Amino acid sequence: MEVKALQQMLSQFRQVQEKLEKQIGEISVEASAGGGMVSVKMNGQKQLVSVRIEPEVFKSKDQEMLQELVLAAVNEATRRVDEEMSKQVKDLTGGIPGLMGKIPGLF
Repeated sequence: MEVKALQQMLSQFRQVQEKLEKQIGEISVEASAGGGMVSVKMNGQKQLVSVRIEPEVFKSKDQEMLQELVLAAVNEATRRVDEEMSKQVKDLTGGIPGLMGKIPGLF
């Protein structure tokens, strides 16, 4: 591969990386469990930004159920962040022939 072509590809990769970092900062997903009894919001860095637990959950005094609902909601939010990041990476790299699947760490 020519040096010039490699430099151009590196430049395109840097642009994609910058756009992706910006978009990751804008990602916000919500997920719930137990029919909405527990809801969480998560950002693109997979940090929880809010947790909402309906008061009815506390009436049953079932600690194990509450733990399972929180765990399920957080796992679903994490899956949704991964899904959204994967979609955005594919959208961004679509314009760069041969980039997708060639760089380790990209979805």
